[in-house]
Amino acid sequence: MTETRTNALISSADAHSAHNYHPLPVVVATAEGAWMTDVEGRRYLDMLAGYSALNFGHGNRRLIDAAKAQLERVTLTSRAFHHDRFAEFCTRLAALCGMEMVLPMNTGAEAVETAVKTARKWGYKVKGVPDGQAKIVVASDNFHGRTTTIVSFSTDPEARADFGPYTPGFEIVPYGDLEALSRAVCDETVAVLLEPIQGEAGVLVPPPGYLAGVRELTRERNVLFISDEIQSGLGRTGKTFACEHEEVVPDMYILGKALGGGVVPVSAVVSSAEVLGVFRPGEHGSTFGGNPLACAVALEVIAMLETGEYQQKATELGDHLHHELGLLVGAGAVREVRGRGLWAGVDIDPSYGTGREISEKLMDRGVLVKDTHGSTIRIAPPLVISKEDLDWGLDQLRAVLA
Repeated sequence: MTETRTNALISSADAHSAHNYHPLPVVVATAEGAWMTDVEGRRYLDMLAGYSALNFGHGNRRLIDAAKAQLERVTLTSRAFHHDRFAEFCTRLAALCGMEMVLPMNTGAEAVETAVKTARKWGYKVKGVPDGQAKIVVASDNFHGRTTTIVSFSTDPEARADFGPYTPGFEIVPYGDLEALSRAVCDETVAVLLEPIQGEAGVLVPPPGYLAGVRELTRERNVLFISDEIQSGLGRTGKTFACEHEEVVPDMYILGKALGGGVVPVSAVVSSAEVLGVFRPGEHGSTFGGNPLACAVALEVIAMLETGEYQQKATELGDHLHHELGLLVGAGAVREVRGRGLWAGVDIDPSYGTGREISEKLMDRGVLVKDTHGSTIRIAPPLVISKEDLDWGLDQLRAVLA
């Protein structure tokens, strides 16, 4: 009886939606903070946080109140007109990033596409690269989204296969290899596009000094350094931006996910006036980009980050998370743990099960995580999680791996 509604809803979804995802067999009905409740009334500790979109937890009262207040006023004007939340949003987000200008979009993939277009136009108009010759260097095992342009420079067969012909203009080098990156940069290179921590690849942290080396190299060669902080940014790693761990400021940030607080999709490219100033009216845009509702929610996210409270909590609980996970390494099931702040990739010995199987066993014990690349599970709880709840979740992981 208790399985009937869950099974019926999953069967209906399978029948009427494209199978581009393989979700765990749980149907969530409500959520608050770090906890979700399914249609059968069972509670689960959310240890994924919407791939970092829910950094501030489910139903965060400040964000919900900001959204409700704006819903009563105006939700959309399109960019054909100004609205009264736009200027403050752009001003305060630029200040949070230490930049000058913001180009708002909706999804992370849109923001990455925007960054690609920006870099190419900057290359032609400012750097002087011959028209149509611009090149962007990216890293292997990257994940920047799933549009046709983005999958053109993916090395993940699942993301890339059967979606060609592919967009030219990208060169792929090994992640973390500064020498390979240096060799790839040429006169026609307009940008280096990297994740400061590769999330989908299994929460891969680059070697110490890598990001600083990229910054030095790109500055010397007159190339834009674009940091995709869609997952790593806005508090997740214990800093506002993951680049800050090496005291690096890129030429451009790509932001998304947590910028909308898990309430509305909000993304943005943030850079200097020289870089974003290359655009003229009609050259790029989005009907919903920078809409009043999005700006209202994002402004509250910015205000929360300005206090430093969430970054500090991610640091403290992140240290505890990695200490506890580190104790599992070499003791049997866990081969390696990587990450920073409240973000970890845990490699499971395949003899104990696939990442999917471990995720399903954790689900049965009331903990929700997600696998990636076979035997890796990702742990990224909301930054509002309590230490007690985090420890309970870790206890369930120990029990599953025992």
